[in-house]
Amino acid sequence: MPITVGLDTAKTRKTLSVNGKTISYYSIPAATQAGLGEFSNLPAALKVVLENMLRFEDGKTVSVEDIKAFAEWGAKGGKNPREIAYRPARVLMQDFTGVPAVVDLAAMRDGIVALGGDAEKINPLNPVDLVIDHSVMIDEFGNPRAFQMNVDREYERNMERYQFLKWGQGAFNNFRVVPPGTGICHQVNLEYLSQTVWTDVDQNGDEVAYPDTLVGTDSHTTMVNGAAVLGWGVGGIEAEAAMLGQPISMLIPEVVGFELTGRMMEGTTGTDLVLKVVEMLRAKGVVGKFVEFYGAGLDHLPLADRATIANMAPEYGATCGFFPIDNETLRYLRTTGRDEDRVALVEAYAKENGMWRDEGYAPIYTDTLTLDMGTIVPAISGPKRPQDYTTLDKAAPAFLDVVAEYRGIDTHQAAQDMADEGPTPVPAQDPRKSIKVAGEDYELRDGSVVIASITSCTNTSNPYVMIGAGLVARKARALGLTRKPWVKTSLAPGSQVVSAYLEAAGLQEDLDAIGFNLVGYGCTTCIGNSGPIQKELSEAIAAGDLVATSVLSGNRNFEGRISPDVRANYLASPPLVVAYALAGDMNVDMVNDPLGQDRDGNDVYLKDIWPTTKEIADLVQQTVTREAFLTKYADVFKGDEKWQSVETTDSQTYDWPPTSTYVQNPPYFQGMSAEPGTITNIEGARVLALLGDMITTDHISPAGSFKDATPAGQYLIDRQVPVREFNSYGSRRGNHEVMMRGTFANIRIKNEMLEGVEGGYTKGPDGAQTSIFDAAMAYQDAGVPLVIFGGEQYGAGSSRDWAAKGTALLGVKAVIAESFERIHRSNLVGMGVIPFEFTGGDTRKSLNLTGDETVAIHGLDTIQPLQEVPCTITYADGRETTVMLKCRIDTAIEIEYIEHGGVLHYVLRNLAKSA
Repeated sequence: MPITVGLDTAKTRKTLSVNGKTISYYSIPAATQAGLGEFSNLPAALKVVLENMLRFEDGKTVSVEDIKAFAEWGAKGGKNPREIAYRPARVLMQDFTGVPAVVDLAAMRDGIVALGGDAEKINPLNPVDLVIDHSVMIDEFGNPRAFQMNVDREYERNMERYQFLKWGQGAFNNFRVVPPGTGICHQVNLEYLSQTVWTDVDQNGDEVAYPDTLVGTDSHTTMVNGAAVLGWGVGGIEAEAAMLGQPISMLIPEVVGFELTGRMMEGTTGTDLVLKVVEMLRAKGVVGKFVEFYGAGLDHLPLADRATIANMAPEYGATCGFFPIDNETLRYLRTTGRDEDRVALVEAYAKENGMWRDEGYAPIYTDTLTLDMGTIVPAISGPKRPQDYTTLDKAAPAFLDVVAEYRGIDTHQAAQDMADEGPTPVPAQDPRKSIKVAGEDYELRDGSVVIASITSCTNTSNPYVMIGAGLVARKARALGLTRKPWVKTSLAPGSQVVSAYLEAAGLQEDLDAIGFNLVGYGCTTCIGNSGPIQKELSEAIAAGDLVATSVLSGNRNFEGRISPDVRANYLASPPLVVAYALAGDMNVDMVNDPLGQDRDGNDVYLKDIWPTTKEIADLVQQTVTREAFLTKYADVFKGDEKWQSVETTDSQTYDWPPTSTYVQNPPYFQGMSAEPGTITNIEGARVLALLGDMITTDHISPAGSFKDATPAGQYLIDRQVPVREFNSYGSRRGNHEVMMRGTFANIRIKNEMLEGVEGGYTKGPDGAQTSIFDAAMAYQDAGVPLVIFGGEQYGAGSSRDWAAKGTALLGVKAVIAESFERIHRSNLVGMGVIPFEFTGGDTRKSLNLTGDETVAIHGLDTIQPLQEVPCTITYADGRETTVMLKCRIDTAIEIEYIEHGGVLHYVLRNLAKSA
């Protein structure tokens, strides 16, 4: 993004001398000296945003009053929700969200040509990196061939998408692609792409230093905040606007300070810590807020653990979880291969601009909470939300309650204290079922762990837990233990560096011996690409209606995400994933019960194979080297022979292949007028779905596999695509026809309009049960607008833009909920769908909604940000009630987005006019 010098803030531009080189920067202390306000007591995370205001102040998009508002934030005790225009330095994408974003850019090139403009106007102004990491699926596992066979299948399935991305790499400026098999985007970003302090050349040819910032089309972009890089997830729609030069409209956030004290105890991991943090912050309520971690405990917290905590900001609901720059930041940058001049610049810049954390670091926060890390104990989270925190010693009885709830049984558990010695309390009625597996000499039962996966960006970036997992495998192997035969095991590191240090430590051989062979470098199980389990197991689970389980070292365990065969999913540290593979059953008390027997028939307990903190630290010190990072990232954009052989076209606009079932020209800009419309009232709308609390973007737009009987499956069958080639919803996000049919199609979603029904169903215009897609198309044909009703935390989870795109394409004009998660609310606005929140204690339940109502919303023709408007609900028997809704169009620019039909339409029309 070109750096401009504002008229009133030119005096804040200073120079810094680092290692004999002079570089310019925008000084926050100088802004105070210039009379713009007192900023020294701001949190470091907010100073990053303030610097952005100083750098882009132009009297129009960013004003002096915007800068002064940050001083008022501090004076008001950490609150001043003023609208500002923020410009991140760069954009990060992965392929599931990146393909539809590049599809949109290609469609915008067609659109601007149709409006008489120049296709070259559609080009990223900010650097954009797209990492292909979401496509590898675990078809093969538990053998030395697994990695190569999964890679081969990945290319077979996704060649059309890869050809398209290669076209984009050649067609667009400032756009780079990291090929498949390199790593997970957030780990590649943390280990290689990010710089903590970025540099660029301004219009005068001067080099300018400023904080490294980004937005990403994946919610876990927040991971890099562990290295003091301010970044968060946005929908692809908002990211596209940002890369095209449109500032991100946001309110100056509240910043919650999270003080960490003490240090981690023997036997605990960074995963145990982050699961506790998630539970605490969810209870606190931090949606739409920054969280900044501070306190003496950071002196004992390695950056890998910080990144784990920052990664899961979407799970605790915050915009980001930020760690200020300190000596540990410098150590990590040096270890991971950044050059010494960059490390020196980061230190000098942070100290000069008030962003350095030392003993005296004590900024103003909006609110605070504290955690003594010495109180952390081993834990897992599940069965369906990251905040469902359970200490390891309570996990087995807690799972029993899960089964009982599923079966509708009151267990009347014995009243003895769970901490008493002795066996786990036995319920009066045991709800668990079991069933013999055809052709095998074992049974499956409720709680059988059928998937154990070391996966995801969250933990595979952390050498302490990865080395820990390897040592658990080594000790188990030495005693003769291995995975249970029904457990599908997998290891999908976040980068090739992980393989380098596991191999250097000799631990990959131990992991292989108990079934944790390398299956690929990518998100795999965490994104739903766990692949099929053994056919006989799948059939037994279905026949017995079993509550089968998965244990993964990921960040997401939402319903229906991991595998269609698995009903209960648990998040755990990599060492615990290995341990659960050995035990094979969630009913095992991991603290008191044996995991198995050694070669001599002696019981082996978790404590017998758990490594000490020193064992782990020593191996990390020996094997996680700067040389490994330099070697593995030397040719990061080159790719292997498979990537280099991918052929594509060389053209400004894309030649859309008419028969492709992966990439299709979307309808958003076709026939678009040169001028925007107006916002109109909603009249005579029908209810498409009546949904409960915590409806995630996985519920709205699933990423995983789908069957031939679904609308999306039927679409592919009609085009002669065999079921084996269906791939996943995530991989087909470049085709709006598939994605429309997959909207609200999660196998576990429950539409309250239908009693006792799971999956993407609703009532059609005739009142009969039908798929949500078919009902929406029938209503569209009749010219009837649609609304969705929801509960609390609607749209929680990932930054999935298709959750908003699909909603819009189904003809939904409004979503009315009790509360929204930040990213999804923004995505809805970006697609022209208006979010509304209930007021005055009204909910779908208090209004006794059944989904048979008709809805009218007035006052939209004169709407202002956050205005309350009347909504009239007409019941099936003719009764009417009017309630007030808060319109969650939060800012003035968002009103313009709605008028244009979405943010991309807004950008496209403005670019066409400027031409």
